[in-house]
Amino acid sequence: MKKIIITGANGLLGQKLIDLYLSQSDKQILATGIGPCRHPRRNEIAYQALDITQTDQVEQVFEAFQPDCLIHTAAMTNVDACESEHEQCDALNVHAVDHLAKACNRYNVHMVHVSTDFIFDGSHGPLDEQATPNPLSYYGASKLKGEQIVQEQLSHWAILRTVLVYGVVSDMSRSNIVLWAKSALEKQQLMKVVDDQFRTPTLAEDLAMGCFLAEDKSAQGIYNISGKDFMSIFELVNRVAQFFKLEANGVERSSSSTLNQAAKRPPITGFIIDKAQKELGYAPHSFEEGLALVQSQLLSHT
Repeated sequence: MKKIIITGANGLLGQKLIDLYLSQSDKQILATGIGPCRHPRRNEIAYQALDITQTDQVEQVFEAFQPDCLIHTAAMTNVDACESEHEQCDALNVHAVDHLAKACNRYNVHMVHVSTDFIFDGSHGPLDEQATPNPLSYYGASKLKGEQIVQEQLSHWAILRTVLVYGVVSDMSRSNIVLWAKSALEKQQLMKVVDDQFRTPTLAEDLAMGCFLAEDKSAQGIYNISGKDFMSIFELVNRVAQFFKLEANGVERSSSSTLNQAAKRPPITGFIIDKAQKELGYAPHSFEEGLALVQSQLLSHT
């Protein structure tokens, strides 16, 4: 039986990975995260509280569990907070990756590492795996350093880059673009939405499936794992309005230059996913199919 450690198991992606692995009888997972397990089926899973910034804790977990694969989803992803809290950002996005990579080396473990489109400057897109990174933000730079650690230290690794992840779990620690847009539209709030940032939004279930495929096939190298629909944030909000049959009268176009955000965002990213489709059998939902899944989950959680 293949044994897999998941970091960041309390996050959106982490919980979707648990859902996926609960249906795999030939895999054994150890879910890890900060604090107690938040998954609704917590009684059915092995869970261990783990601070990945502490080498001794990482070592203990690897020694006790003896994994075959590590799916590393934990990160500091608040882009603006990373701009001011450099130490915490480095601890989670750089030093923790180093601790985990060293442990993977010692125990001969395949590492599946989740990265981001924010390692790029956004001068053009959608991008393939060969695109040259040039981060605009401290967050992007920290994630690029994490990627470099994985590539330099390990012989057996897969880096999965993703874009603008959305979805819903029963115990959300933070919102995401789709839930934010739906909530603001329902309240008929005035929304200034940028029309000069372009992405390929990613359903959390699709990203979890990408992680699973990379683990299952012992994938080696860099893969783009995102949605397949390329759109501006303005278009995204309008498609959410259309899908949920909400009025979009309060949605105003705006430019990124008017936003008072601490961190710069890349204007155009989005990913070409041909490699993952061909080599891993990755088959993401369309944006509207993703919204339909979110809708059914929101109904089941009420």
